[in-house]
Amino acid sequence: MEYVYAALLLHKLQKDVTEDNLRAVVSASGADVNEAQLKSLAAALADVDIREAIKAAPVAVAAAPAAEAAPAETKEEAPEEKKEEKSEETAMEGLSSLFG
Repeated sequence: MEYVYAALLLHKLQKDVTEDNLRAVVSASGADVNEAQLKSLAAALADVDIREAIKAAPVAVAAAPAAEAAPAETKEEAPEEKKEEKSEETAMEGLSSLFG
């Protein structure tokens, strides 16, 4: 994960995402540098437009929290609906007692 963060940091600073730059950022963070992972990420990002990848990412990320939030909202609404139903029933009982 630290390699991806390093690549994003380099992109943000408008530096080239190269093996040497990635190595420098990861080692400066205090993490151990795994040469295989470093080379793999540098090769994978060689043909990737990071700006476009970042623009595309929020769509998928934003959908996940919305999907998780929906069930929570329905759970919260369910007790309120029951309370409303009970209060309506109670009100109807009260009205029926008035009319005998």
